[in-house]
Amino acid sequence: MTAPRWPRLAYSAVLYGLAPLIGWRIWREQVPTCSRLQRLGLRLEPLPPAPRLWLHCASVGEVRAARPLIEGLLARFPHHSLLLTTMTATGARQAQALIAEQETADQTRLAHRFLPLDFPGAARRFVARVQPDLAILFETELWPNLLHACHRQAVPVAVVNGRLSPRAFGRYQRLRPLMQGALANVTWLAAKSPEDAERFHALGCAAESTTVVGSLKFEQAFPERLLEESEYLLNVWGQRPVWVAGSTRDGEEALLLAAHRQLLSRFPAALLVLVPRHPQRFDEVAAQCEREGFKVSRRSQQQPVTPATQVYLGDTLGELATLYAAGSVAYVGGSLVPLGGHNVLEPAALGKPVLCGPSLENFSDVAEPLLAAKALTVVASHDALASALVDAFAHPARAQQAGQAGKAVIQAQRGALARTLTGIEQLIPRPS
Repeated sequence: MTAPRWPRLAYSAVLYGLAPLIGWRIWREQVPTCSRLQRLGLRLEPLPPAPRLWLHCASVGEVRAARPLIEGLLARFPHHSLLLTTMTATGARQAQALIAEQETADQTRLAHRFLPLDFPGAARRFVARVQPDLAILFETELWPNLLHACHRQAVPVAVVNGRLSPRAFGRYQRLRPLMQGALANVTWLAAKSPEDAERFHALGCAAESTTVVGSLKFEQAFPERLLEESEYLLNVWGQRPVWVAGSTRDGEEALLLAAHRQLLSRFPAALLVLVPRHPQRFDEVAAQCEREGFKVSRRSQQQPVTPATQVYLGDTLGELATLYAAGSVAYVGGSLVPLGGHNVLEPAALGKPVLCGPSLENFSDVAEPLLAAKALTVVASHDALASALVDAFAHPARAQQAGQAGKAVIQAQRGALARTLTGIEQLIPRPS
């Protein structure tokens, strides 16, 4: 049965009404190498050669998680190029860094552009210009007008690593007529868990077009160069206790600095590598550290880490995994503040014992096996975080055992990438 048009028309009317506010926000979300007109489906050339696939990831975290899929698509479909789109500037920078790391031959087949805003005309222009053999949307990037444009232009759509947290599901339920129409345009949904599949079904996604494949986030792999760079950092930093706090958010750094102060009272040589989630906060966090009396060195300014350095600010993009690899203990941010957490699998895949706060709603499914294996420790406060850090540095063998348990969990959970690529292959027209 054809979905009614009115929910999408009403949604479009609201978008047009909010256009000034949306335009102001997007004006900030920009990188110098991409025209702002890409937000309207314009200035997309040059595109990688046809035939092409199109993969959309919202922001930096999704680009990181999609890396095994991106490399798998380039290897599995050598006659196709791949267009990678993002919504945020941080995602764009992460995508550009990933492209730069590819083999020279793959760089010519992989390009990045911004996704247009979900206005009907912009969506139509984008799909008509790109003309992909397949649109691949990562996780929950369900833009109604974009999906409608794909349907009108006969472009099949795959939603991969499909996930809906309980909180997101509650929001979408209030927009069920709109989401039902959007999901009607999805050809195949690769859900990461049975619970996610059930939530998509409740919003109107057809059960026969859904497959549970597992989470692509367990497929994390790292280039040898990353490990070499982390070893270099370790040599530069010297033999000292190092913990890395990644993807930290506003209001969280104060708690982490309080925990670090307690750690220094027990381990005076300890070093905190602090990596805020958003680059627009780098200067603010640096000033906060200095106000609280810490000796700070900034990576972006190539300031040396001396024995007196207490906080090393990782104020660069695309290097979080390298910094995680160089530390002995990892803390994953967005979790001591009620923001749902960030990817706990990245440091676990590097064999690091992982700490986080209690707010893990966005990653509860991937956190559960790590918790069961005692590879992940949840701390409820900065005092508890300090105690966990002291314990890890006082008992390094036990901390190392937790790190190895995390690597084993990730190895056991792999397989989603192969299942996803097999499903995608069924949707791509075979070359004549």
